[in-house]
Amino acid sequence: MIAAKQELIVTELEEGTGASIAVALDKGGLRSAMQIWFADLDERYGPVASIRPYGLKGHRVRLSFGDYSGAVIRQIHEASKEDVQLARALVASIDSSVSIEFDDQSRENWIVQDGNFQIEATIRHEDRADGDNAVSRTCKEVIVPLMAAMAELIGYDVVDEENFPNEPAFEGGIKPAVISRRERNPRNRLLCIRLHGEKCKACGLEPRNRYGEAGGIIEVHHLEPLATLETSRPYDPATELVPLCPDCHRAVHTRQPVPWSIEELQGLMGEARG
Repeated sequence: MIAAKQELIVTELEEGTGASIAVALDKGGLRSAMQIWFADLDERYGPVASIRPYGLKGHRVRLSFGDYSGAVIRQIHEASKEDVQLARALVASIDSSVSIEFDDQSRENWIVQDGNFQIEATIRHEDRADGDNAVSRTCKEVIVPLMAAMAELIGYDVVDEENFPNEPAFEGGIKPAVISRRERNPRNRLLCIRLHGEKCKACGLEPRNRYGEAGGIIEVHHLEPLATLETSRPYDPATELVPLCPDCHRAVHTRQPVPWSIEELQGLMGEARG
């Protein structure tokens, strides 16, 4: 049953998104589902994802917004063009074997227009849907990119509830939730690998194919070195970060203060091979 997978789901999503995740069992419908949301946002605001068994070997994942999502939707409307592109790229990274529906929108150009926005995905497995492997795969391959895409659209700035005086009040004097600032840097590795995979950009090595379970050693390289920045700034994981194996990553940094470029390193490797 999906209820027994709560710890597994939280672990996979927190590792995959870099955000704190909250979950709760939803017993509505014919089969129970697990509701999932960012812990620093009340589930009534959204975005909220749910995972529900679909047949014997499938899962149905739905992402939607809560009844009081006005502040979050307004924040999403302020997302930059780059953030929108990154969010779409994250969703596009979901394997084509997964069926995804955006109501009347396309998979390539979807946009969160209002609180009625919804994404529904169906993934099928070789194993039973109630097994750890199937649940883990659904989290990694579907829910992580969906939630990460929403995080990029929401952004990392605090939303001050005083800016939204017309938001409904709740019983018990509960204030409208705010979007807490989250550090972008820890997400860079997660987003870079999600978008580019775990193949070294320089030599083509895919460590997991060589080392199996010990192969989770791919590293993320900043194309513009951090050391050259006068002030900190966010990096775009889609265009400014690349995955490198440990050997190539160390090799590019043998030149200081400006490392070898990926193309220069590939040229050096070609020369060394003769």
